[in-house]
Amino acid sequence: MNLCDQTDIRALLARHSFRFSKSMGQNFLIDPTVPADIAAASLANKSCGVLEIGPGIGPLTAELAKRAGKVVSVELDRSLLPILAETMAPYPNVEIISGDVMKLDLNALAAEKLQGLTPIVCANLPYNITSPVLAKLAQTPCFRSLTVLIQKEVAQRLSAPQGSSEGGAFSLFLQYHMETELLFKVPREKFLPAPRVDSAVLRCVRRTRPAVETTDEAFFFKVLRGAFLLRRKTLVNSLSAALPGRDKAELQSAIAGCGLPPAVRGECLTLQDFAALTEALRENSGI
Repeated sequence: MNLCDQTDIRALLARHSFRFSKSMGQNFLIDPTVPADIAAASLANKSCGVLEIGPGIGPLTAELAKRAGKVVSVELDRSLLPILAETMAPYPNVEIISGDVMKLDLNALAAEKLQGLTPIVCANLPYNITSPVLAKLAQTPCFRSLTVLIQKEVAQRLSAPQGSSEGGAFSLFLQYHMETELLFKVPREKFLPAPRVDSAVLRCVRRTRPAVETTDEAFFFKVLRGAFLLRRKTLVNSLSAALPGRDKAELQSAIAGCGLPPAVRGECLTLQDFAALTEALRENSGI
């Protein structure tokens, strides 16, 4: 069975009375080169244990199984479980878990299911859960890398250079934990059903330590998120709204002390700029 052939896919789905769910963002790949290229881009080998999220009918799962020591795939849609039992039968190193990845303890899952292997993530992520899943994975330190197929525009933002207008708070959050790179694009016609937008493969490699040093990580991210609260406003106005109790004179002093222009916007700052600004604000307040 060719898991990327439309005729085979439709016959498989009909046999199991499966219907696509828009709410789950289900779009199955129909070009066999794409899952093969994604699996290759993950750099999975026999020493790796792969966590896959949303395997669908399993084309990427099969490619990962050929390369990795073990593949653990988490599928939310129970109607796909009997399909996966059929399509993954030839791969003894694949384990399908029924559940919601956002509700699972991923550190515990990796420790139990991928013991003795280097844990990595490779997945064709549903568009509607991209940010929360990536945030959770970024904060799950056991995973060395994440290779994900996501909406092209999102991949572009998450790999945008720091200090550019293309990025945002979440881009900087992810780049604080990981090095990000957009590898290649996947046109919408490579899916069944075809989504309204194109996709791209983003690879994130965990840093050995965060991109910048800060003495108060929680406050650092509060400042970072606050800088984008009023994105089209100046940094001082956005921070004034995000940090009640801080007067503008104090904020302007801290911004000037970091060598930043008075009318600078948050999108123009790098992680290093935010680290310096956070420390300046802490010193001014005596924290």
